[in-house]
Amino acid sequence: MTGPYSAAFPALGTTARVLVTEEAALGPATALLRTRLAELDRACSRFRTDSEISALHRAAGREVEVSPLLADALSAALRASWLSGGLVDPTVGGSMAALGYDRDFAEIADGPAAAPVPAPGSHWVLFEPARRVVVLPRGVMLDLGATAKAFAADQTAAEIARRTGCGVLVNLGGDLAAAGPAPAGGWHIAIGDDHTDAVAHPGTTITLTSGGLATSGVARRTWRRGGRVVHHIVDPRTGEPADQCWRTVSVAAKSCVDANTASTASVVLGAAALDWLSSRGLPARLVSSRGAVRTTAGWPEDRRERAS
Repeated sequence: MTGPYSAAFPALGTTARVLVTEEAALGPATALLRTRLAELDRACSRFRTDSEISALHRAAGREVEVSPLLADALSAALRASWLSGGLVDPTVGGSMAALGYDRDFAEIADGPAAAPVPAPGSHWVLFEPARRVVVLPRGVMLDLGATAKAFAADQTAAEIARRTGCGVLVNLGGDLAAAGPAPAGGWHIAIGDDHTDAVAHPGTTITLTSGGLATSGVARRTWRRGGRVVHHIVDPRTGEPADQCWRTVSVAAKSCVDANTASTASVVLGAAALDWLSSRGLPARLVSSRGAVRTTAGWPEDRRERAS
């Protein structure tokens, strides 16, 4: 039997999967990924009363020294906001709550409409990385959902590769990070509207050799609010779900965080995403609400070669 060898389990409201090039590494890799995702949930979940972020919300207006993990996750989120010009913003917690996404997704129920709540903006988050001190103003609610899974994919893939010495691919609900030596021919990635059946029904297949790949879309994680269907990608400028110009956007970049930042920003940007991605040299595949496919910056032809 030859690799890669893989294992999957539910985590962070999605499916976590790890693939390794050496069979002996699969057990330790899976155990490490489980541990790191549990730690991330305890630090970053806005749905857990015992999480660090919930403690930050309760301590609004006061200095709080946060853990190294939350400091790193928050740094990634603030960097994403800067890179995207605020299109990906960690202060959308209030926006999400107003739309009814104030609990684990599986527990969301239909509800009445509420006035949209634009994100106040990441500049309101006072953060000193060297001291790991955060001051969160009253009324500002964090949601690191746009970057936390991608951050975890990057960090855990690198750690597993470092500990095992083999090639690793971590996939957290469509946020993928590769580390270590890739298998011969690279990692074959199926991309579709729904990560749970992308292998069975791929929109396209590419090969990833390094870095990160992320797919953001509006086909999943939808619910009804005030008689309309809403989704989880919010335009921070309005507090409303982004217009459904693109059904899915997939981006390859040097890291999964960078890829996810770009794919999420592209959904928010709509038609302007094509120029935005091209100007940054980011290979991307965008599928419109009607199923038309557009690509940028050297994204491989469907079912062809590679992205790295």
